[in-house]
Amino acid sequence: MSVPLWDRARGRYIRSAARFCVKRPLAINTQTPLVSFTFDDFPRSALLAGGAILQRFGLRGTYYTSFGLMGKQAPTGSIFLPEDLAVALEQGHELGCHTFGHCDAWETKAGAFEDSVIDNQRALDNLVPGARFKTLSYPISPPRVGTKRKVGRHFVCCRGGGQAFNVGCADLNYLSGYFLEKSRDDPESVKSVIRENAQARGWLIFATHDVCKSPTPYGCTPEFFEEILQAAVDSGARILPVFEAWKALCGSLSS
Repeated sequence: MSVPLWDRARGRYIRSAARFCVKRPLAINTQTPLVSFTFDDFPRSALLAGGAILQRFGLRGTYYTSFGLMGKQAPTGSIFLPEDLAVALEQGHELGCHTFGHCDAWETKAGAFEDSVIDNQRALDNLVPGARFKTLSYPISPPRVGTKRKVGRHFVCCRGGGQAFNVGCADLNYLSGYFLEKSRDDPESVKSVIRENAQARGWLIFATHDVCKSPTPYGCTPEFFEEILQAAVDSGARILPVFEAWKALCGSLSS
C-alpha cells in the first residue's frame, strides 16, 4: 500500500527540520572508527541477553531508560526493574535518558518534553543517588526544533535514527543512529555499513530494543546481535558506550 502524498511530505518535513535546524557541530576526527551499541526503552532482555553477549566480548553498551515504563509490559517487551539498574552499572554500561514518559519527540511540545527529561533525572536520583544521565535518545520520532534547543542544554549528545553513521561534521543535538531490527533479516547489509564506517573512520551508533529468541518487531535475536557485534569487533573499531565515544572524540580534537 502506497503512503499518501501528504504523509510523505509531512515525514520529509519532520526529518529535515530535525536534521538541519539548531545544530551543535562536532568534527568526527579519529584514526580508529567507533561503534556504540544502544538499547532504547531498556527491555530486560536487552540486559539479560544483550548485556550477557557484550560481557562475553568484554564490552559495554548504553541503555536508554524511561522510568515511566519501569516494570511494565511495553510493545518492546518486559521493561527493566529497579534491581536491573545496579546490574547494568556494575557491568560498566551507561544509563542514558529516554524521557520519563517515553514522549514522542515530534508530537510532544518542547516544554513538556524537557519536563519529562527532568522528571526522568529525578527518578534516577531516587533509585541511584549521584548518577547522572549524560546522553539522550529521542523516543519514537525525530525531535521538534524547539526540543533540540532545550535538550541540548541537558546532554553532551542526543541520538536519533536515520540508518546512517556519523562522519565528517556530526550534530550533537541529533546524532545518526542505525536500528538493527530494520535489517535483522539481512545481516550482510549491516556488515556492509560496519565496513563503510571503518573505511570512513566514522562513529556508528547501533540501536535496538529487546534481544530474545522471539523478538518483538522492535528487537532482534541474540544470534543476530552477536553476529553483528563480532563484525564490529572484526572491523577494528573501538566499541564504546555513547558517552565514552563522545569523550574519545573530544579528546582527539584537543590532542
